[in-house]
Amino acid sequence: MTLLSLRAGRLAVDLAPEAGGSVARFAVNGVGDLMRPASDAALASGTGKDTSCYPLVPFSNRIANGRLAFGDEVISLEANWPGVRHPMHGEGWAAPWQVVRHERTRAELVHLFEGGTGRTGWPFRYRARQTFALDENSLTIGFSIENLEARAVPAGLGLHPFFMRDADTELACRLAGVWRANSEVLPVQRVPLPPEWDFSRSRPVNGMGLDHCFDGWDGQAVITWPNRGLRLTLTATEAFRHLVIYVPDGQRYFCVEPVSHANGAVGQSPLAAGATLAGEVSFRPSRI
Repeated sequence: MTLLSLRAGRLAVDLAPEAGGSVARFAVNGVGDLMRPASDAALASGTGKDTSCYPLVPFSNRIANGRLAFGDEVISLEANWPGVRHPMHGEGWAAPWQVVRHERTRAELVHLFEGGTGRTGWPFRYRARQTFALDENSLTIGFSIENLEARAVPAGLGLHPFFMRDADTELACRLAGVWRANSEVLPVQRVPLPPEWDFSRSRPVNGMGLDHCFDGWDGQAVITWPNRGLRLTLTATEAFRHLVIYVPDGQRYFCVEPVSHANGAVGQSPLAAGATLAGEVSFRPSRI
C-alpha cells in the first residue's frame, strides 16, 4: 500500500488512495493523533472502513432494505457492508482512487464510477474528486460529485472522520433537529432537538451512545481534548448542512460527519444532468 504524505509545520497527513481514497493519519507532531490512525491491516483491506477518515459518495449512511425511491422510480441496491443488511455509505469508500496530483502540501484524488453491474448495484455514472490542502494551521478537504448521466440522478456527499476520544473529550455544535432511529439505525421520525442532545455548549461525549443524523447545522463544530490542551475546529461549506454524530460504546473514537443529506434521503437530493455538487470541510487544530 503506497501512502501519500503531506507535511506543513507541525501537521502531518497521510493519504491512502488505494484504500477508498481515505485519510490514513492526521496528527500534530509533538501532540499526537487527531484521528484514529489506520493500521496496516486496515490499509491492506483495500477499503477506507477502518481508516482515519473516508469519503461517503454517492450517498451517506443506510438505505433501508436497499429500496431507493427517486421520483417515480424504485431502485434496488444490494448490501455492501459487512454485517449490515442495508446498503451503507455509498461506493467510494471501497474503491481505489486515482492520484491526479501530489505535492508536499497538496494532493488530488479522483474516482470515476462507470455504473454497477446487474440489477442491484448503484446504476448511475459519476466522477468524484477530493482535493487535500495542508498548511501550518489546517487541513482542508474539497469534495465533489459530478453527474455523468444525461438525466437527473440522486447524489450526495459526506466525510466520515474518526476522532480520537479521551475520557474528557468534548463536542460543541449548533443543531436544530434530529432523526430518531430504530434498532437498525434507520431513521423513523424527525423531531426538534431534545435537551439531552443539545451541544450548543461544549459537553463530554462519553456515555452518549449516539448514532443519529441532525439537521439545521450551521457548519461549525468544535472538539476539545482538555487534558491534551488541544482543540479542533471543524468548518464546512453550505453543501454540508447535516451532521451525523456517532459515539459508539467502548471505543476510543467518535465521529462527527458532515453530510449533504439526511440518512436515507439521497432520493430527495437530485443532481441535474452534467451538474456538480461540491463543498469543503476544514480541520483546524489549536492549543487551548
